[in-house]
Amino acid sequence: MVQRQFPNPKELAQLMRFKTPTLDPTDRRLEKALTIADLRAIAKRRTPKAPFDYTEGAAEGELSLARARQAFQDVEFHPSILRSVPVVDTTREVLGGTSALPFGIAPTGFTRLMQTEGEIAGAGAAGAAGITFTLSTLGTTSIEDVKAANPTGRNWFQLYVMREREISYELTRRAAAAGFDTIFFTVDTPVAGARLRDKRNGFSIPPQLTPGTIINAIPRPAWWINFLTTPSLEFASLSTTGGTVGELLDSAMDPTISFDDLDIIRSMWPGKIVVKGVQTVEDAKLLADRGVDGVVLSNHGGRQLDRAPIPFHLLPHVVREVGADLEVHVDTGIMNGADIVASIALGARFTLIGRAYLYGLMAGGRRGVDKTISILKTEVERTMKLLEVATLDELGPQHVTQLTRMVPIAKPMADAAEQALAAKPKTVRSPRTPAAAKPSTAASSSKPSTTKNLAAKSAAAKPAAKKPSVKN
Repeated sequence: MVQRQFPNPKELAQLMRFKTPTLDPTDRRLEKALTIADLRAIAKRRTPKAPFDYTEGAAEGELSLARARQAFQDVEFHPSILRSVPVVDTTREVLGGTSALPFGIAPTGFTRLMQTEGEIAGAGAAGAAGITFTLSTLGTTSIEDVKAANPTGRNWFQLYVMREREISYELTRRAAAAGFDTIFFTVDTPVAGARLRDKRNGFSIPPQLTPGTIINAIPRPAWWINFLTTPSLEFASLSTTGGTVGELLDSAMDPTISFDDLDIIRSMWPGKIVVKGVQTVEDAKLLADRGVDGVVLSNHGGRQLDRAPIPFHLLPHVVREVGADLEVHVDTGIMNGADIVASIALGARFTLIGRAYLYGLMAGGRRGVDKTISILKTEVERTMKLLEVATLDELGPQHVTQLTRMVPIAKPMADAAEQALAAKPKTVRSPRTPAAAKPSTAASSSKPSTTKNLAAKSAAAKPAAKKPSVKN
């Protein structure tokens, strides 16, 4: 029989400790966020639809982005056992320097439209965490101000080759003078991708007010107050800020970009040069032969060519071919620290986060970016401990299997189909003759009424054709 007693007040006090309430509303929101998805949900509540969709969206049907994220979900880990791993070391040597974690903040455009602190929050948080920050050519904070926000940390600059080449050259000189140590030469934006969400939302710079915009803004006054009471946006490379985002990109990008432009920028740049937007093994090999310091496997977050290659799937193939000659980085679709661990295991030297960073920024400014980094850091460390590896260098392909839902057509099958098509007799169409008059009902009724008779007559009239042979 269970013995019962009166509760002991002292024991009860130990079991009923009340949590100290968090008075700051931003801190209160952020402490509830356990994942990047949680930060995204907060960001969506607090940000007007147009800037949120600019962050969230991708090109056309958004298949490239969906496939990239699915690729990370379709990972199977293979943990070791009985290895003592009380602590893990997440530091990484990357492009001649040290990063405290195996990821950095990717370049993002129009960042202060997402939340008014913009790149200042990103650069400051990156510096505090000991990771890299990359400023976009289409950033809303100047090169010099980013350097001031992250004076002792590592700053990288992402460069678009613009129609007016001198603009790109001047940006290169400014970034070098400010002490940025790496430049990302971006090659996947000859023209702007079809950002359909932006078109549907009428998203432009500056924002165009419509009845729908105003209605959407009513429950989000903090965003508008911040936007209207802080300095106007400054774009590092655009002389005008009018028009839709797609129009601005098209006016800035140049489809005539070539290897000659890469050589010119390389001759001007004193630091490391990385080519961002590589999507084939063949191009990675060409760049290795030209002696660049690294490549970023990226489809621009799915924002350019839809149905583009999945960077995570491409990763082991590129590493196998050129990993000994240059550093291979990867982005697009990273939403969890386990995604980062899987990338390192398959040979990536480094990874970059874009949307995950912006979700944190929209959720809580600088503190939100700190939260993003903290969440990913915790997930990286936990995944490493569960795999029982103490350092990033211990990770290898033996720890990861890439499961795939989309299997390419095997090459022999494709070749056989091509041969069969080539061997197929071509049909020669005779000139069309005028249609005969429609027979009367009586005449129609005299025709054979069964498909069997029709098939028999057709078979008798048509000679048998020899089927082409197909070799596998």
